[in-house]
Amino acid sequence: MSKLSKAQYRTHQQACDLLTKDRLTEDDRWFVLENWQESARHVNSQAGAFFTPPMLARDFAIETCGPRIIDLCAGIGMLAFMAWNKSDWGRQPIELVCVEQNPDYVEVGRKVLPEATWIVGDIFALPNLGHFDCAIGNPPFGATPRAGTGPRYRGRAFEYHVIDVASDIADWGTFIIPQTSAPFRYSGQPHYEWRPGETYEAFRKQTGIELGANCGIDCDFHKDGWRGVAPTVEIVTADFQLAREARRPAQVDLFEAVA
Repeated sequence: MSKLSKAQYRTHQQACDLLTKDRLTEDDRWFVLENWQESARHVNSQAGAFFTPPMLARDFAIETCGPRIIDLCAGIGMLAFMAWNKSDWGRQPIELVCVEQNPDYVEVGRKVLPEATWIVGDIFALPNLGHFDCAIGNPPFGATPRAGTGPRYRGRAFEYHVIDVASDIADWGTFIIPQTSAPFRYSGQPHYEWRPGETYEAFRKQTGIELGANCGIDCDFHKDGWRGVAPTVEIVTADFQLAREARRPAQVDLFEAVA
């Protein structure tokens, strides 16, 4: 647990008081998302997990799509909330599923976004939830402890394992990952530069997943919004339908085989 300032402790307690209400107003939801401190009872640095800054999550929502969305490693639902908010508070049909293994976070998430289906569980042991239009997430970064692996990826980066899992259950993916794990540099840089590293190339070859850039979001604009850390990150996108096609065994033409 980290030591909170007096102001942080005061607003965190106000958020906790709001969570005792049966139903939160829209203003209540925003207050909880902005002020509930995940580090008050948990050592997030050990898990490599930090909640997404609200305004970065708002920008992130631009890249979400489809009526059925799953949030992997959902925390208290910041990304899912912004996707819901983008849908004009449910006036456009949208179904959200949030998966998070920390029950304390899920308890908060169910109050912040009761419209979503919340599942306490490990993303490496998902039940059959059907297929999704879009998978989203701000997963733990780097070589953090995990209970399983992606179906194909065998490296150490937690974020790549999550994306590999997502590729089997969704058609599209949008994720926040460390800039060093992205195949490009844009945030905090003077210009966009395609720069895939060895770790990314290994991930791509093992999974068939190619990570692309977003619509032009500079995540460094929101660097001060992180709590206790200031990571340089990128928002990456992935066409999982293309990845699945790339993984299919090549079909031999019947006439060619006979010849």
